[in-house]
Amino acid sequence: MSIRGPQALASLEEAMRDIRREEDELSKRVARSAERITKIKESEAELFRQLAQLRLDPAVQSELDGRISSAEAKARNMLKNHAREVSKAEQAMTEVDAARAALVENRNAAGARLEEQNGRLNELTASLAGKLATDPEFQAKKRETEELDRVAEQSMRKTEQAEADREQKGRPYRHDPLFMYLWDAGYGTSAYKAGNLTRYLDGLVANLVRFQKVRPNYAMLNELPLRLREHAERQEALVQAAEAELAALEVAAVDAEGGKPIREAIAAAEAEIEKLDIDILAIEDRRDAAAQALQALAEGKDPAFETAASELADALGREDIQTLLAEARMTRTSQDDRIIAQIDEGRTRLREEEEESREQRERLKILGARRRELEDIQWEFKKQRFDDPASSFKEERLVGDMLDQFLRGGITAASYWDQWRRSQNWAPGSEWGAGYKSTRQARGNHGNPWPPSGGSGFQWPDSSFGGSGSKKSRSSGGFGGWGSRSSSGGGFSRPRTGSSGTRKHSGFKTGGGF
Repeated sequence: MSIRGPQALASLEEAMRDIRREEDELSKRVARSAERITKIKESEAELFRQLAQLRLDPAVQSELDGRISSAEAKARNMLKNHAREVSKAEQAMTEVDAARAALVENRNAAGARLEEQNGRLNELTASLAGKLATDPEFQAKKRETEELDRVAEQSMRKTEQAEADREQKGRPYRHDPLFMYLWDAGYGTSAYKAGNLTRYLDGLVANLVRFQKVRPNYAMLNELPLRLREHAERQEALVQAAEAELAALEVAAVDAEGGKPIREAIAAAEAEIEKLDIDILAIEDRRDAAAQALQALAEGKDPAFETAASELADALGREDIQTLLAEARMTRTSQDDRIIAQIDEGRTRLREEEEESREQRERLKILGARRRELEDIQWEFKKQRFDDPASSFKEERLVGDMLDQFLRGGITAASYWDQWRRSQNWAPGSEWGAGYKSTRQARGNHGNPWPPSGGSGFQWPDSSFGGSGSKKSRSSGGFGGWGSRSSSGGGFSRPRTGSSGTRKHSGFKTGGGF
């Protein structure tokens, strides 16, 4: 059972919501853990104060109590400030998430309007098939385009064969260091510059490797592909111009039947979706920054909080405090035993809390990396227009088992995205010129020949042209596209605030259950 493009994107969005929900919950737990750790240390300070009252004379007791109380007071005040800052950061995250959810909802609404208008245009273009089949101007332009397409394909095949020959047949020349030395020096051409002695020695080398005899062959191997490619590119330009003229004739026929308002509505929906995608990108970057700020607070990395916690730990770790505890352990009294038992119990809870907090922080890092990778995949998904209603995926596991594997770290983001690309198909008639079957293979990301207000797949008359094989059109998008489509090579191109070029994704292979 296949998955339609909009349903697939909705499944990715649902997974994104789950990641963010767990990320938010973990941030709160880590923040509370940092506060609990400080409170455990405060309780330990109070127990040491009680122990000092039992075992030390008043003067020493007063001095120790002062040190502990000072550090304890700073820690208590910082806990209050820290709690307020964490609350503010959590509120900021909530607001950003709400704003993003609103943008996603607006995008879904725009997508629904676009699908509706595409459906209307489908009905209109279907009714034009018979008219264009008998239109002399249209049929003449179609035959001309088909012939230009055939010539362009043949030219490109010859070019590719010549380039393959250059690589294969030129290898012995390139592997001969003496020949390549003379070739690079321009020996035998006007570009050759050398003194008399060098010329004499180079002449000996040239005779040894028969340079003058084999040089024309190597020159031809290099020159022929360049000339053929120039010719192929000229043919490509001619056929693209013919395709654009053919598309213009179809657009004119559609507009004559009242299709212009539909095309304009489609163009408006496409423009709205494009703008919303940019807004979503920006707010995701805002959320990423807010998540990092909250994580830093949750982990107690605020400088003031770290200082207060460190001072309290130092106060409890002083030598006289540790001596007091050691002496209390050696002299057993009921009061000493009760206080020591409470100190030991608190330290056990402290170790457990710190271990749990460490695990939660590690999980939080993995979730943040996974969220950014899923944002990358969503960006590429929309960039390739895979959420188009005419797009579908034959592999249902992409939103089931494979998605779970990715979220658990079983497969990398690049591998998961590659599975999406391999599984994707376009519905018949959604390609450019559904009946005009180009014979040229995809050799680059050429522009979409359709005007910006493109629409839904037009079934060309005489769709049997080009044989029964699969269509290998160089460009797609046509009336069925949300803009031009291309197949990505697997890397992620999502821009990130404060970065240039492609963001390097982490590709975690660890992490617990999602």
